Amino acid sequence: MGLVRPSSLLLGSILAGPALWQGFVTGRLGVTDALVRFVVAVLVAGVMLAILRFVTAGYGRSAEALPARRATDMADAPLDEA
Repeated sequence: MGLVRPSSLLLGSILAGPALWQGFVTGRLGVTDALVRFVVAVLVAGVMLAILRFVTAGYGRSAEALPARRATDMADAPLDEA
């Protein structure tokens, strides 16, 4: 399934950005807690992006994979002729 991809890491770091900031910069949150939140955010981002890839997988198909159009289909005819 490929949960750890660059896009998952980027989205996970965006989602866990506040926790990472508080863990490494301000010191209000423990470093271990910040890293655990980052790992969970990467997993959630990977699942979300996998769902998005599954939903959009059919949009890039070529014209050969699509069903043939009927001869009676009037979709390309101008509106004046119909």
